[in-house]
Parts: sequence; structure tokens; C-alpha cells
Amino acid sequence: MNDVKLTVLGGEGTGKSALIVRFLTKRFIGEYASNFESIYNKHLCLEGKQLNLEIYDPCSQPQKAKFSLTSELHWADGFVIVYDISDRSSFAFAKALIYRIREPQTSHCKRAVESAVHLVGNKQDLCHVREVAWEEGHKLALDNRCQFCELSAAEQSLEVEMMFIRIIKDILTNFKLKEKRRYSGSKSMAKLINNVFGKRRKSV
Repeated sequence: MNDVKLTVLGGEGTGKSALIVRFLTKRFIGEYASNFESIYNKHLCLEGKQLNLEIYDPCSQPQKAKFSLTSELHWADGFVIVYDISDRSSFAFAKALIYRIREPQTSHCKRAVESAVHLVGNKQDLCHVREVAWEEGHKLALDNRCQFCELSAAEQSLEVEMMFIRIIKDILTNFKLKEKRRYSGSKSMAKLINNVFGKRRKSV
């Protein structure tokens, strides 16, 4: 069984917890305590594979505060970054989160494959008070090699499910790519060793 670890990040009030609960239970709950962190577990079958999905929902951070994602970057296989389309400051915070995730990797957090990231503009049902255009979210995602969608956790259960399934599939693709690179590296090393020691045998 494959373990898939997903972290959902976003500013306070963006609806990140509502998205998770909508995906897991198909129910919408509008109010959550933002000072608690949770890890949700779900078993699912996708592309013929049994998966153990863990979703980390950290405490909401003030959008103007300094933040560190060191532990999340080590733990997660992918990220869902959430902003509220009716709150421009939440979009600025989402942008800062993406820039942090996409920073050139340091030696203590080096990955064989870049993390899967999905940018989500939530609260599409509030489009009449929109402060962030669809094009802005799309461009931010495109510039930073992320997937992008707008949806409403309050009104669109199917779209929420599809968004989570899409990023899980992206993570599974990354798993395959990492395995392929690992196999290729092992094969190259075996060939190198064989060449070196093979030559030595001939010279004896």
C-alpha cells in the first residue's frame, strides 16, 4: 500500500479545512477553530492501487506573519495552497507560500522530483465580491509549475473531490518518476563498477 502525504496550506478564513472535510465526508461545515492542527487519514483505491492518504491541516497562520515550512517540506509529497477569491490578502499569502515551496532546494531538503502543488481559489460562490481575477490565479500557477482551479467548498462537492484526486494522481506520477530515476542511477552505478573491476580482472 502506497502512503501519500498531502499538506493543505492557506491563510485564516480561506476555507482550507472546509475543503478537506468536504472531500472526506462530502459535507460542508462553514466554521472551524483555526488554532488546532489535524491529520486526517483515508484509504482509497486509485489507478488500481490501494492508497493510505494522510492530509495535514496545520493551524492557520496570520497572513502577515513570518512562516517556516521546513517540517512540511520534509513531510509532504504534495501541497494544496488555498486562497479566498474575495480576499486579495489571502492571494498574496498563497503566493508567498508557493514561492517558499518552489525556492531552490537546500541540501537538507533536497528532493529527486519537485513536489506536486495545486493552487485553489476557493469561495467561487462569492464571485460577486471577487477581488482576485481567475487570470491572476492561473498565471501564478503557470509561472510556478502548479495546477490551478477555482471552486466552492460550500457548493461544489464533485469539483472538490476531482481537485484532490488530480493532485493525488500527480503525486503518484512523481513516485513513478522517482523510482525510474532511482533504477536508472543504480543501473549506471552497476555499469561503472563492472567497468572498473572488469578491467582490473583482465589486467591480473
